[in-house]
Amino acid sequence: MPNETMNIIHEKRILNIILVIRGEKVILDSDLAMLYGVETRRLNEQVRRNIDKFPEDFMFQLTKDEFTNLKSQIATSSSGW
Repeated sequence: MPNETMNIIHEKRILNIILVIRGEKVILDSDLAMLYGVETRRLNEQVRRNIDKFPEDFMFQLTKDEFTNLKSQIATSSSGW
């Protein structure tokens, strides 16, 4: 990689975006897209197009209640800043 700038993501930044949902450690698609520097919709599009390259448990959809609960948790933790 002589002419490319290598971006290093600090461990702390990654640890801060890992959530526990349904007892599993997960990273939201929006956070994963941010780490890769792409739009969330493009990330999801590529996963759907290449779904056979991912493990069966690679992703799941949040229920409406999980989404609402997650939004309130994020809003609560962000208000302290």
